[in-house]
Amino acid sequence: MLASNRAIKLRGFTLAEVAIAIGIVVMIFTAIILAYTQATYRAEWSGYSLAAESLATRQIEQARSARWDPATQSGQPNEIYLIPLVNSNYSGGTLTGYTYTTLDLPSSGTNVIYGTNYVTIKPVTGSGNASNIMVRVDAVWKFRWRTTTRLYTNTIVTYLAPDNKQPEDLF
Repeated sequence: MLASNRAIKLRGFTLAEVAIAIGIVVMIFTAIILAYTQATYRAEWSGYSLAAESLATRQIEQARSARWDPATQSGQPNEIYLIPLVNSNYSGGTLTGYTYTTLDLPSSGTNVIYGTNYVTIKPVTGSGNASNIMVRVDAVWKFRWRTTTRLYTNTIVTYLAPDNKQPEDLF
């Protein structure tokens, strides 16, 4: 009879063992779910960051494709300073302004994210007669995670040399 009582006691788990096992399983599943949501957040943030970078690159390419000739300082504006910007200001040879648009990401409903390009175009004088310009674009966008909304900035800067060649000089 003594051996059968011992076999009955060894067949099951105690309440403490079951509670500890359930606690361990809950902690593991909680860690997996938190890791999944954090990875989703980071992937979404990366997509918006790449879209903002594309927005800034588009503005840089617009400035790069415009004609700029420092020899036309006789009152004729260069195309580089005619880039359409909202609230543009031209003073001391420096053009500042911004453009406002949506980021190029697929969206449905109300999850549209807007970005603002702050553009600065200013001359940079080198040695001798060399005169170049600097084009700086700061793409600012906001991203919301849970209850916090933060602003992020992607900055692209390039330097451009004058476009002194006449079309007949190219051939």
